[in-house]
Amino acid sequence: MASQAEVAAMGRAVELAARGLGTTSPNPVVGCVIMDTDGRVVGEGFHAYAGGPHAEIVALAQAGERARGGTVVVTLEPCDHHGKTGPCSAGLINAGVARVVVGVADPDTHAAGGARTLRQAGVEVETGVREAEVEAGNIAWLTAVRRQRPYLIWKYAATLDGRSAAADGTSMWITSEAARMDVHSHRSTVDAVIVGVGTVLADNPQLTARNLRDGSLAIRQPLRVVVDSEGRAPPDSRIRDGAAPTWVATAAELGSPGDAAGEAQVDLEQLLTRLYERDVRAALLEGGPRLAGAFLAAGLVDKVVCYLAPRLLGAGTAALVEAGVGTVADAIELEFIDVTRIGPDLRVTALPRKVEG
Repeated sequence: MASQAEVAAMGRAVELAARGLGTTSPNPVVGCVIMDTDGRVVGEGFHAYAGGPHAEIVALAQAGERARGGTVVVTLEPCDHHGKTGPCSAGLINAGVARVVVGVADPDTHAAGGARTLRQAGVEVETGVREAEVEAGNIAWLTAVRRQRPYLIWKYAATLDGRSAAADGTSMWITSEAARMDVHSHRSTVDAVIVGVGTVLADNPQLTARNLRDGSLAIRQPLRVVVDSEGRAPPDSRIRDGAAPTWVATAAELGSPGDAAGEAQVDLEQLLTRLYERDVRAALLEGGPRLAGAFLAAGLVDKVVCYLAPRLLGAGTAALVEAGVGTVADAIELEFIDVTRIGPDLRVTALPRKVEG
């Protein structure tokens, strides 16, 4: 059983792991704390970028010889494979640590097995410490690897009466600059931003992560994905400006049998599979109401983030349409997990409730 010091160290490791959000994909975020034989913290580390040293190696370098006989507390099971870096399991064994405390087992079959290797070398291993907290901090990567598709976040902005545009089609700007800046910050932490061609035709968005005050682009840009069954995105639209990579996904490339009218549609599950193959682990779905409804009806949305403006329109475009719900009994149930005020607006975060089978 983990000691109080180890439980506290895992909390610190979760904090460290969060520093890698937005820069480690397609790798996970990982944090590590090393304590010496007297229980003093002698090393800390986190995985900062893909291809860089893993959290355990960073912490071991800081601890040096003080790690020998000590305890390593790490959010994710140490890797057991040779990739761009060597296996962390071997590094820990060579450092002579006596005990390793793990938050979550690694679901990646190519990297898992570190706990077994450590035990075979005589290192004591305990897993599942603060597991729920560790899962929450690395939920996008863990979910993506387990399902072999990106963790999908539906983000939208709406008035208090659920409208995403006015009766004349105008939608800029429903929410405040503070809310829009929050969205751009969120974009910089995901690997892809997904919209439908209707959004491109109506708003001509750039879909980049940038500073709204000076227009400067973030260092890391997500892949811009346009779901465009018939290839209608104009060649001069802003998504083709070269500021970030763009993929226009058409029915010719990812076709499904078609909708009720017999028109070919982009197969959304195929789309997500292809994105995973392109190292996308977290994606932001930004529009519009019809595409969001299709993803929700297919059960492909993992989180919902709504920016709710203190405005009323009374008419106009609904934020969501045709989500596969015909009666109240079939409503998509959500669980609120956070409500935060962003300027004059509210950011409401919710998770779809799991359907008991």
